[in-house]
Amino acid sequence: MANIKVAIADDHQIFRKGVILSLRHYANIQFVLEASNGEELLKGISTTDTDVVLLDLRMPVKDGIETTKCLARDYPYIGVIILTMYEDERFVTHLMENGANGYLLKSADPAEIKRAIIEVKSKGYYLNNYVNRILLQKSHYRVKFTPSLHTEIVLNDKEKQVIKLLCMELTAQEIAKEMGISPRTVEAIKDRLMDRFGVKNSVGLVFFAMKNALID
Repeated sequence: MANIKVAIADDHQIFRKGVILSLRHYANIQFVLEASNGEELLKGISTTDTDVVLLDLRMPVKDGIETTKCLARDYPYIGVIILTMYEDERFVTHLMENGANGYLLKSADPAEIKRAIIEVKSKGYYLNNYVNRILLQKSHYRVKFTPSLHTEIVLNDKEKQVIKLLCMELTAQEIAKEMGISPRTVEAIKDRLMDRFGVKNSVGLVFFAMKNALID
């Protein structure tokens, strides 16, 4: 696997250095940028080849929420993993709906952080048990208590299959192989669905599918 270039933004230098040190044994993860706040990160990103960002929420100058939205708007090809102490479902759902590709608590061990980095790079998102539980609870709440008055969402067979396989955490290449179509066709279907549903990435599609009961 080619090196995954990672940036980290956290206003606590000791924590930043600790994360970098804890992942030093993984040869395919290369830290290319450190920042103490979102504004510093965005300045560095503009001149640095970055694949994935590890992002704290509470930072001076520009916080992680605002920074996530800026990254999703200006650098949609960069994966964003929130790494925070905030264990609050409101933060999880808001960040995942606004461009984050994963959400980790700072209590996560290095192996999970590594796994999240790799999966965000290869699949476009990382959903651990903590996030899955929140998304499922939110989906259940909305389906049970908030009936929709919008036109029924109608998907063709290929669109249904792509969404189903995305929810099973398959990559575009794996989906293409499973469906007997080209990866480019898979990406085209994903792009069409993202544009149609107003989401920004694969995790947005998964989140939308769960909220609107598009998967069994």
